Amino acid sequence: MKLSKNIKEDLNRINFLYKNQPILTECIQDHKGFSILNKKFRTFKKGKNYKLKLFLALPFIIHNILKIVPEEKCDNVDVQRFAIRERDDHQLTELENALFLNKIKQFKFFMEKLIEEGKKPKQVMDLYNSYMAHIIDTRLLKLLRLSQTELTELTENRLTTSEKMLYKEIFKIIKSWREFFLSKG
Repeated sequence: MKLSKNIKEDLNRINFLYKNQPILTECIQDHKGFSILNKKFRTFKKGKNYKLKLFLALPFIIHNILKIVPEEKCDNVDVQRFAIRERDDHQLTELENALFLNKIKQFKFFMEKLIEEGKKPKQVMDLYNSYMAHIIDTRLLKLLRLSQTELTELTENRLTTSEKMLYKEIFKIIKSWREFFLSKG
């Protein structure tokens, strides 16, 4: 993916890819289903698990019909674990998947929902935001260091989708800047 003049558009496209990934949910309240424009939406039975694309699951999660199963969750404890791993390893580490940064961005919404419902204290959101910012900032610094050299296949595999896009652009800019000053004339 090539970086356009509007990086937010590119990042939103990548986030769209994340929202189209399947996620495992559990039904917490029976739901009969409904029809819109002759399209029938499924029924959900309490206690059963359903794998849905995230964007389809979101309205049901918002209305407390479905919840994300514990194996899929990403809360402040999980984000803290990744932040500590990033801090302790001076190399760029491989994250859970290529869309991990999008995952922690999306799960921030779920944390906010739990806090609004009084299921988690507000300080948990502060921790989540702090750890998330630490991951982003640490990875960005590592990416800037990396952008001075060509990527190896191993290192490229450690980058998320959005980081690969950003690296390619930063690499071209730094290479041109460096060559300009090192060239004759």
